[in-house]
Order: sequence, then C-alpha cells, then structure tokens
Amino acid sequence: MQLLLKFLKALNSEAGPWQIAFGIALGSIVGLTPFFRLHNVIIIFFVLVLRINISSFIASFLLFSGFAYLLDTPMVALGEQVLTAANLQPMWTALYNSPLGPISQFNHTLTMGSLLVSLIAFPVILFASRVGVVLYRNRVLAWVNRFQLVRVLKASKVYHMYQKLEG
Repeated sequence: MQLLLKFLKALNSEAGPWQIAFGIALGSIVGLTPFFRLHNVIIIFFVLVLRINISSFIASFLLFSGFAYLLDTPMVALGEQVLTAANLQPMWTALYNSPLGPISQFNHTLTMGSLLVSLIAFPVILFASRVGVVLYRNRVLAWVNRFQLVRVLKASKVYHMYQKLEG
C-alpha cells in the first residue's frame, strides 16, 4: 500500500513524465527476467545513478514479475529457439567463451527468452507509459482537482505543513 501511495505521489509530483516512464520501462525488464542476472545489476545501477523515478521502477518491477510467471512457458520456448538456431551458434560460442559470457547467464533459455521479450517490449512500454502519465496529469488529475473538497483540503494549513515536510 505504501508503494502504491508513493507511485501516486510520483504521478502527481513535479517529476518529469520521462523520469516516470523510464522507471516503468526499466522495471518491466527487471520484472520480466530472472532477477539475479548481470543485466539487472546494470539496470539497477542506472536507475540509482540517473534521475529515474524509483517508486515507479519498483511498482513496475512488482507488476511485471507477476506477468512473468504467466509468460514463462512461451519465453522459455523463444529462448530455446534462439539459443539452438544453427546460424547463431558461432556467436553464442564466442559470447560464452568471453569473460562476461558465463556471468551473464544468457545461455539459460528463460533468461534469453525473457530478455528478448522485455527488450522488444521496452520502447512500447516506455512511450505508452509516458503518454499515460501525461494523460493522467492532464485529464484525471485536472478532474480530481475540480472537486470542492480537494480545493478545501489543499487550502488548509495541515496540507501546507505536509508540503513543507515533504520538501
């Protein structure tokens, strides 16, 4: 519940739509793929170093982790097809013999299939979530702010003290 509130606060904050959208899109990659993999460590590093909204990243990670269980079987089948393709065998052999090859664990069918699915879905999720954030702010938030109760609450001293505490 606390995470949902932080995500809603991020949607209503001054955070840029791209910051929230990148959090959602990168969270989808980490959520769809097995967690303890090299590419996820790199993604988490970028989330922490760059100005990406962490609450949207975590919420997206949790949401897409649930979807991953439903998509495991087709992602394993896709990974197996890609890893056993005859014309790609020299590339997989060279990659596995490189220093980072075994660490990346790309040779697991689930890792390969889920990474491919998440990378293909990444631009779609990125742009769809940016459009969703902008539409939410322009339509839903504007609609909610029209209510008299919301205006009264925002005008109260308690709300202003809360704003000062939150920074």
